[in-house]
Amino acid sequence: MSKKVADIIVETLVEAGAKRCYGIVGDTINHFTDSINKSELKWVHVRHEEVGSLAAGGEAYMTGELALCAGTCGPGSLHFVNGIFESHRNGAPVVLIASNIDRVQQGLNFPQEVDQKKVYEQCSVFCEYISHPDQARRITALAAQAALANQAVAVIIVNGDMFQENSKDELHWSVNRSTPIVRPNELELTKLATLINEAEKITLYAGIGARNAHDQLIKLAKQLSAPIVHTSRSKEFIEPDNSYNVGMTGILGNKAGLHSVMQCDLLLCLGTDFAYTQFYPLKAKIVQIDINPENLGKRCPVQLGLIGDVAATLDALLPYVNPKPVSSHLLEAQEQWQDDLKTYRHRAESGEDLIHPQTVTHLLDELADDDAIFTADGGSPMVWLLRHLTAKANRRFLTSLLHGTMANAFPQALGIANAYPDRQVIAMCGDGGMTMLMGDLLTLVQENIPVKLLIYHNNSLGFVEMEQRVEGLLDSFTGLKNPNFAELGRTCGLEGWHVTKMSELESSMRNWLACEGPAILDVMVNRVELVMPPEIEIGQVASTALFGVKAVLHGRSEEVYTLLKDNFLR
Repeated sequence: MSKKVADIIVETLVEAGAKRCYGIVGDTINHFTDSINKSELKWVHVRHEEVGSLAAGGEAYMTGELALCAGTCGPGSLHFVNGIFESHRNGAPVVLIASNIDRVQQGLNFPQEVDQKKVYEQCSVFCEYISHPDQARRITALAAQAALANQAVAVIIVNGDMFQENSKDELHWSVNRSTPIVRPNELELTKLATLINEAEKITLYAGIGARNAHDQLIKLAKQLSAPIVHTSRSKEFIEPDNSYNVGMTGILGNKAGLHSVMQCDLLLCLGTDFAYTQFYPLKAKIVQIDINPENLGKRCPVQLGLIGDVAATLDALLPYVNPKPVSSHLLEAQEQWQDDLKTYRHRAESGEDLIHPQTVTHLLDELADDDAIFTADGGSPMVWLLRHLTAKANRRFLTSLLHGTMANAFPQALGIANAYPDRQVIAMCGDGGMTMLMGDLLTLVQENIPVKLLIYHNNSLGFVEMEQRVEGLLDSFTGLKNPNFAELGRTCGLEGWHVTKMSELESSMRNWLACEGPAILDVMVNRVELVMPPEIEIGQVASTALFGVKAVLHGRSEEVYTLLKDNFLR
């Protein structure tokens, strides 16, 4: 019995575990959305396709299961591009149905014709046309399988008229899923153990590839008396219930994490592809363990590179390594980590008329549920999440660390809240990010998605402003003229609170978190706020001083005083 291509695609994706498809209906996908309407798949009607792809990516990242988005020909499918790049780089199994004009018009420069394959093959692990109706189930199953196996994006390109065609293919192509155990061989484990047993100061550096190795990491750290440093993406997996944790390295890191990496004589890089070479030690031996062989030695030269799943590799390694006594390397790192935490707390001290964003984040950390899910916009909200929220066993975090986009937090939270309607889902938004995709506040209302939006309202593109100042430039074109977001939210149908005084903050935040539906907490925070690196270089001080001189000459001496008082004299 023949079936329409549209019905086959929907049926195959539902069998693969997809529950929702995000997009905007129209022309070339009308038959596809009609098939969705007759299925158990839910259509989420967004107001901008970029929101749809970010939302699908947020859902897929958190669940590890397939999420979908679908776009009309030409601009409809093109609007997904940024969110698809984000989802692909973040490791989210998303399938995009990118439609094209009818086949009879293809190649004739017909209105809205776009070569979707050239656009999307650079940000996907699978990108193919359904060129014949009898390919529909096989291509769809292969796309879903590729997305799930690689935790990445797959794209299916379908001409509008193809959706209406009937397929006679009766073979039941479906998704195959497996969880192989990959680890180094015995000889490689022996080489690694020899390096470990000969070393005195060992640091474990865990990335997103160690997300399932929390217990093994702690066992190894205890046996080696080694501090554990983590990348920003792996915070939620490595920090909870971990007395060996000493934070992060990198520009967003802290002194304990930085020193532990730079002062060791053996660095074990476990499932990390951290990109910044200047934050790897020059004199230490470096061992890298990664499931992806292409990552080995990509960021810095390594003494030994091994292919393997981190958890399985550490399970196999532990019997080979000798226990080490408690080391000064570990104790000094732990002591510095406690000092780092005190510094973060100190920078969170606000006055009645000047609220620091760190203060807001610390209060959020105290009041939010232990299983809350947080997203954060690229820029300073991402820093406040990474530095000032506590990773607890059931909390989850998502930021745009590999793609570095603006306006990711709110759309990703939209998708996550669809998957976890009974958990707090909190988007930490900059005012620049919020205003970029603000139209989809209406989606929260229309779909009744209970996302909690926290807006760090400083009337500027704050991270860019800081970058310009640290480079010794006068900040240019960073100012924003914003509305009262709480009032705007109420106009759209959300609950909203606007905070300008420190004494208003706690009660407003409690009411905002307790609200049953979607809600906005709009907090006016200090604009002149630097994100301080773990160690300040003399060049950064000189460049910031140069900004100060230029600002004074332009009549902005009060602003310079505030910058010094709030960031260097606190």
